[in-house]
Amino acid sequence: MLTPPELVWLIAAVAKGDEAAFERLYAATRAKLFGVVLRILRRQDLAEEVIQEAYVRIWRHAGQFNPGVSSPITWMTSIARNRAIDVIRKRGEASIEEEPTAMDVAADNPDPLAQREMTEELKRLLECVGRLEPDRQKLVLLAYYNGWSREQLAEKFAAPVNTVKTWLRRSMMDIRECLGLA
Repeated sequence: MLTPPELVWLIAAVAKGDEAAFERLYAATRAKLFGVVLRILRRQDLAEEVIQEAYVRIWRHAGQFNPGVSSPITWMTSIARNRAIDVIRKRGEASIEEEPTAMDVAADNPDPLAQREMTEELKRLLECVGRLEPDRQKLVLLAYYNGWSREQLAEKFAAPVNTVKTWLRRSMMDIRECLGLA
């Protein structure tokens, strides 16, 4: 994996239409993005399609990347993740019981490779999510990691949509405060 400044430079070159920079960016980030998409979709054929679409979007929107707003890998991962979530929504959602890995992101003992790749920011974020009560952790992860709608969450948690909305807002405020962003 390249360093964030190298990725910023490559994205800037891609924004200018540099195909060699795009190939290098793809080679450096494909495994990570593919892993994220495969974890969401759990089907290699769909994941490969989504990755292809994600890199087309990265190519087209490289000029919109702002390194002051997010890291390059975060920006690219969000493009791939959002596309994968779109595919899930079109196919129909699975229940949490069918998604046993939904909570894995908050595991206490990630494997050594994953732990090495985990940034300090992500560690802080997971620590803050871990401070939420268990139901709120599940709610936040299902909403923001798995892309569940408020209606799906309301059904899962047997609560009105407006209540789910309030829980999400309060949970996100708690996380922001924990991160020192409030």
